[in-house]
Amino acid sequence: MNMPFYVSPEQLMKDRADFARKGIARGRSVVVLAYDAGIAFATENPSRALHKISEIYDRIGFAAVGKYNEFENLRVAGVRYADLRGYTYDRSDVTARGLANAYAQILGTVFITESKPLEVELVVAEVGRTAEDDQIYRLTYDGTVADEHGHVVMGGQAEQLGRKVGEGWRPDMSLGEALRLAVTVLGSSENGTPRTIEPGQLEVAVLERSRPRRAFRRLTKQSLTELLTEEAAEDSGADDAEGPGGTAVPRAVPAAPEKDEPAAPEKDDPADQAGTADPEPGDEGPGKPPPSGTQEGAPQD
Repeated sequence: MNMPFYVSPEQLMKDRADFARKGIARGRSVVVLAYDAGIAFATENPSRALHKISEIYDRIGFAAVGKYNEFENLRVAGVRYADLRGYTYDRSDVTARGLANAYAQILGTVFITESKPLEVELVVAEVGRTAEDDQIYRLTYDGTVADEHGHVVMGGQAEQLGRKVGEGWRPDMSLGEALRLAVTVLGSSENGTPRTIEPGQLEVAVLERSRPRRAFRRLTKQSLTELLTEEAAEDSGADDAEGPGGTAVPRAVPAAPEKDEPAAPEKDDPADQAGTADPEPGDEGPGKPPPSGTQEGAPQD
């Protein structure tokens, strides 16, 4: 009689956790950080249709890393949860904390009972009326919930990138400063060589505190370019003026003296003013019109 195959519960949970972490590490990281007027989400995502950052409800946003089909199902479930709760009770009863608890139950149940855990990590954020009321929750593959303050990074290099965000983040950052920090962190690699990420390769959205109802807003490529350019110009200390839309205008270059100014004797020549002067030797073109300044110098009477 063959002995049944036995795996201890500790080893089984460890194997599932390793499996989930490897799947999550293959995805690009997501940076979520608060700024003076709300909460910003940023990630490198060249796709314009498959979003990793989405709106859940009026003042609640959602970001995820890992397998797209798995966190998309969770996003849809979160939208249904929020809609049902808001319709049954009141819109103000839909909170990020309640949604995070619902997600934790789903993730924890799947991690323990199913043969394969979900290879996802989530962030649920709610912007409050004041910065102290902002809520950011991070949920891992096993249903663990963490209440984050100010910023959080998910993905394969979460620990390394999280340290960089913590070194540069402060609560009163403007939106441009926050996005520049996020893009710089996303462009850093393990070997220390920085990588430039174009605005078209980024997916960025914000929860704006000042918006009356729906606080979620996606940033277009143009607005993102203007914010990053404006912030880069401020950091470089350039005193160039800004044009429309915040784009930097190059410093004005002094105009060179005009070499084609008519000579003084030609202005005083009555024949030239009448346009009847004979062409000078070597002058192949037609007679030039009289300079405008000569009319002002002519006697009025």
